[in-house]
Amino acid sequence: MAFRDVNARRHIGLQQLSSLASTGRAFLGPVKSHKFIVDESTKQSTLICSAVRLLESLDLTSAAGQLLNETIQAQNKEFKTGMSTLLFLVGAWSSAVLECLQQNVPVSAIVSVMSEGLNSCCERVQCLQISIHDVKKDLCSSRVRPKAFECKACQVGCDSLLNPQDLLCFQKHVSAPEVIPVSSCSHQGDDCHFNKGLVSPLVDFGSAASLVKPTGDRSSSVIPGSGVIASSWIKQKLTHSRHFSTLGKSHFSSQQGNFQGHFLRPSADLCECCDLGHLAVALSHGNQTGVKLLQSVVAYQQERAECRGSSQLNITEIVTCPLLGLPESYSCVCQDFVTLVSPEQATVIKQFKDKPLRMLLVDGDLTEQYRHLGFNRPHNVRTILGHPDLEGGRAGDTWLSRMLDILVGFEVNLVLVKGSVCKNLLDRCTASRIAVIGPVPRDVLCAFGEVTGAQPVTYLSQLNPSCVGNGAQAGLWEASDGRAMDLGELVPVRINARGLPLLTAVLTTAVAAKVQLLEDQFWTLVYRLHHALKDGKVFPGGGAVELLCLSHIQVLAEQPVRPAKAGKEFPSPWLAAPVAEYKSLVLQALASGWKRYLAVLMCNMAKAPSELEACALVDHHLRKAAECGSPSAYILELFRRGDVLGGGSGPFADHGEGLKVCDNVAAKTEAWRRALDVVLLVLQTDAEIITGPRRNELLNSPVSSEFMFL
Repeated sequence: MAFRDVNARRHIGLQQLSSLASTGRAFLGPVKSHKFIVDESTKQSTLICSAVRLLESLDLTSAAGQLLNETIQAQNKEFKTGMSTLLFLVGAWSSAVLECLQQNVPVSAIVSVMSEGLNSCCERVQCLQISIHDVKKDLCSSRVRPKAFECKACQVGCDSLLNPQDLLCFQKHVSAPEVIPVSSCSHQGDDCHFNKGLVSPLVDFGSAASLVKPTGDRSSSVIPGSGVIASSWIKQKLTHSRHFSTLGKSHFSSQQGNFQGHFLRPSADLCECCDLGHLAVALSHGNQTGVKLLQSVVAYQQERAECRGSSQLNITEIVTCPLLGLPESYSCVCQDFVTLVSPEQATVIKQFKDKPLRMLLVDGDLTEQYRHLGFNRPHNVRTILGHPDLEGGRAGDTWLSRMLDILVGFEVNLVLVKGSVCKNLLDRCTASRIAVIGPVPRDVLCAFGEVTGAQPVTYLSQLNPSCVGNGAQAGLWEASDGRAMDLGELVPVRINARGLPLLTAVLTTAVAAKVQLLEDQFWTLVYRLHHALKDGKVFPGGGAVELLCLSHIQVLAEQPVRPAKAGKEFPSPWLAAPVAEYKSLVLQALASGWKRYLAVLMCNMAKAPSELEACALVDHHLRKAAECGSPSAYILELFRRGDVLGGGSGPFADHGEGLKVCDNVAAKTEAWRRALDVVLLVLQTDAEIITGPRRNELLNSPVSSEFMFL
């Protein structure tokens, strides 16, 4: 039994994967348990609930840990979602593979059967895909205007909403009150007759508006009760919904100078907005704050789509600005570029008072040492000093004076820099009433270049009159109560121009540890909707896809193994081993990963008191699916009822039967593949490394044929 004796020593990588992945089991599902990561050097803490931030915060010294981190980062870079699923399945399948090794299953059998089983499951679940077209079609046909809201709304004219006091009076007469923070922004004119200003996340497509209310008040509906319905689902009529109001455009003027706040008027294609808004809810997985922000973004971009001829979500026109110091109820979507600057720069911007500014865009760093990508230094020049002292060095002073003279000569008021900015040059520009802001995303530079006519330059020495843009305006960003915010070290400012398509999601919080968390959650939701529209289809969520995989594996395990044809060689030595006697055992190991996934998911959502009872419920559904004769039809029927694996509990339980949860197709299947690839890669790597004093004994054992000698 040399094989069993050496397993405990040579498969350390799988044990490390299982141990690392177990730390992220609390991140599964919409009800996540957050973790505090404390930096031992600075003693600062950060609140996280994602696998990406978890692995970034850990000291991963092992090769297996670094490989896992790279896999998680690759998933995050491509999809921005599915990382928690990937992390959990890596741990579950690592433990399952270790159990197979303890039962003397050859490595070749594990690799071949698990790979083929996963590929077969990915093909099987394609029958559950729901096209976005069918989703929109049924949402459009099922919408009904609520009579209660219509009757109440007609009692108050839009012209009466001129100040917060009237708004409060109007709020008392609306049957479905909703909380909205109304911030003030400058009115820059109409772009294709769009309302400019700030879009509240809690104003849903033409609904009435109200002032800020404590978030703890649960008297009002937070998420619309209508869900995503496929063409074969039962159509449900909606009542008391905030999304189907005939209330016209409403606005009120703040009494803070020329600043005005405007609500987003109903789109000409209200149905399209509602469809994407409901799809965003179905993909939100319980992120109620983020989905309200995204619904506001969708409403504005759908209006612009009438001019652009495209209904896709444009993520290049979305930016975020985390703002520390305000309650989360102040979070909103602003039709400006909002960013944070120092108090000295804010003083300069405050003096602009929304006057037309001359703008310059710098595509790179604004430092003396910066050189563009691909720059080749002369071969006959020797560098004596690479970084001169800008404080007292004459060469540094000369460069600073020359750069400032260029900006003053072209009468530039505002400079947006893609990269970093020299601090001394920043101070001199501030003293000369020139606002220099950086770093700024490249998409923001492109957006301002299109509407102002500014052409990005790499170096200030390239500047000419045609590179300077006109028509930009800047000012201090104001909160929903009309006050300009001064939060100490950083001050929020807004920059706008006529026709600017940018939308800034201002994410406010009073807890410093939640800043990164809120931003990650918002972008995850944005990319879920983006990939759903890009794929043109979604999966039913709530465990429906995993349940079908478990049912399909039961069928695979009962199928006999087809013998190889005589004389036909296997393309790989891993597939040459006889797998017939191990097929059922390895497939059950593959299924155990998804079963543990569903069990932990149900426990996190309080749908089962323990993993044991959760597994029993999963087995019950598997028996029902087998008795039905069509597992996919049985699972779709469960999904149509709104709850696949539970009794109606969870974050959406208060919103009725209509709400469905959906998942991304490509992100989910790719997370499965990457998780299994990591496990099998570590398995084969560990199996190929033979160390220790019993090396000769292993080489002479019957299992020596499994090893590949390099």
